[in-house]
Amino acid sequence: MKQRLVQLIAQTDLTVTEQQIDQLVGYVAMLDKWNKAYNLTSVRDPYEMLVKHIMDSIVVSPHLNGERFIDVGTGPGLPGIPLAIMNPDKLFTLLDSLGKRIRFIRQVIHELKIDNVTPVQSRVEEFQPEIGFDAVLSRAFASMSDMVSWCHHLPASHGHFLALKGQFNQQEVTELPEWCSVTEVKSLQVPELEGERHLVILNAKD
Repeated sequence: MKQRLVQLIAQTDLTVTEQQIDQLVGYVAMLDKWNKAYNLTSVRDPYEMLVKHIMDSIVVSPHLNGERFIDVGTGPGLPGIPLAIMNPDKLFTLLDSLGKRIRFIRQVIHELKIDNVTPVQSRVEEFQPEIGFDAVLSRAFASMSDMVSWCHHLPASHGHFLALKGQFNQQEVTELPEWCSVTEVKSLQVPELEGERHLVILNAKD
């Protein structure tokens, strides 16, 4: 599996250390093991997880500006855990309302010795951080308008929203609240993943 991940990463411009490869593969192994009991992801094949979960998450890494990030509706830690492994100098809060997911994430950061992740079990609207985040990440939200509305209180004044999407849907942009606008749409290249992937960057209007 390690060799397979190295092959996939070689198809990108990402630089990954031996330790990061080991942690990413270790995460997939834990996800595969826990998935049998906890049903954390619909992807059952670990080799498929490498593409659909690991690569799909880490291609966002070059677009992370700032130091403090929150991954909202992280599920089993996606994209937060792979991004935290890729960016040991940045801090990640992983938010989910389901206890079994947060328990899994706690076990992952313990076993894989990831020290830049804080798991939080809470509904997003009830979570009140002491200081705002440089960016609010999500790959799980149904619509961008839901994402920005529910997470309105999370970014710092200079912060922004990063929505990981499949196809970019212009209709979703027209549904955004008035205070929010799309500033950039980046097409992401995920090796061997079928279908389009986009990173949509949204900011509150000044």
